[in-house]
Amino acid sequence: MKQMVEPWLASVICLLTSDLMPLPPLLAPSLLAGDHANLAASARAVADCGAPWLHCDIMDGHFVPNLTFGPETLAALRRAGSKLFLDTHLMLAEPQKYIGPFAQAGANLISIHIEPAYDHRGTLARIRRLGCQCGIVVNPGTPASSIEHLLGDVDLVLVMTVQPGFGGQPFRRDMLPKLREIDGWRRARGLDFRLEVDGGIDLATARECRAAGADTLVAGTSFFKAADKAAFAAEILRPA
Repeated sequence: MKQMVEPWLASVICLLTSDLMPLPPLLAPSLLAGDHANLAASARAVADCGAPWLHCDIMDGHFVPNLTFGPETLAALRRAGSKLFLDTHLMLAEPQKYIGPFAQAGANLISIHIEPAYDHRGTLARIRRLGCQCGIVVNPGTPASSIEHLLGDVDLVLVMTVQPGFGGQPFRRDMLPKLREIDGWRRARGLDFRLEVDGGIDLATARECRAAGADTLVAGTSFFKAADKAAFAAEILRPA
């Protein structure tokens, strides 16, 4: 009888804990939408408004049709004095080849995509060994089931709400069910990874994403174009 009761009780505790203790929401402004002639100033604008994370989109021109930053950009931000948590999103065809340089440059969290063919679990484990948190990313056309087997291995799941490559794209509401599905797995299994969204996030779409289970919001264009960035940061995290 004891063996039958304990698993049931453990499941209930996990569910109750997830319901009663949600992760606090975070804003991670995207450096991609900052001033590329003065990225250090863009990072300071993020810190000045009280946002603890800076989202760094790394694109290689192969996996996505754009080129952005390399490890030296992160290292330069650190040399300029940035203490922000660098949420580093590798949109690369072969991310496993570059996690070492990004970890050394000062990344705090490194997220990799599920879509390219490489050793995902081994790469996540190596990110951890290098002293960083790790995340897995899923594109709009990729089902949530593709990452289900990795949920216990990550600190963050990033759901793309646009096709990655360029900032300023419109939000895809058809990704909300994917958020709810992943959040449901997180709650049912008592996992504590963050659920992040990136693409078309503004004050209105952030509320929709938070209602669907997201707790970490990447806002690029909407943040850097805001006349009052501190007010924007406060409003996007305000309870519904």
